[in-house]
Amino acid sequence: MTELQLRAAICEVGRRLWQTGLVGGTEGNISCRLSARQLLVTPSGLSKGHMRPDDLVVTDLKGIPVKDGKASSEIKLHTAIYQHREDCMAVVHAHPPVATGFALAGEDIPDNLLPEAAIVLGSVATVPFALTGTDEVPQAIEPLVHDHKTFLLSHHGAVTMGKDVYDALYRMETLERVANVIQHAKVIGAPRPMPDYAFDYLLENALTGKLD
Repeated sequence: MTELQLRAAICEVGRRLWQTGLVGGTEGNISCRLSARQLLVTPSGLSKGHMRPDDLVVTDLKGIPVKDGKASSEIKLHTAIYQHREDCMAVVHAHPPVATGFALAGEDIPDNLLPEAAIVLGSVATVPFALTGTDEVPQAIEPLVHDHKTFLLSHHGAVTMGKDVYDALYRMETLERVANVIQHAKVIGAPRPMPDYAFDYLLENALTGKLD
């Protein structure tokens, strides 16, 4: 994508997050790789549902703006992921209500209950509590970055990475849907894992891309 296309895509993803209630107010932030040395990120203090392409901020890989503008206060969360995952091209941070409820309660979201959890989410990591906007955030997520692409942030929200900004969005949408289904299942009874052979099949074929 060109820079103009990337700017438009981030604005569209922001609108979808806001319209579906995955963020509210000025919550959440989105970023993508603009080049080998630069990121394109959402600005501080602006509703993700009402952004314009010119509102986005270009930063270096440390999150420092290279042009006028103020990047999201959560930029350190994004840069920590990019610095350790060269395959990550985009990051979405949101506050999906049900998934955030799991994070608040200290409850994991298993990947062996639903096929989409195994295929799309993978193992969901729960990141220990870190004070928002501080160096505690990258320090908390760094040990988990290499083995996961979906994260619950203790008392905070969720983060997903993707091969592009839409891929990261879809993973966030799937995370909330899976969390919602599990919540409903817990009301009815104890959720039961799928058979081991089925789970192993899903994991094997998800890795090879056969189930994309």
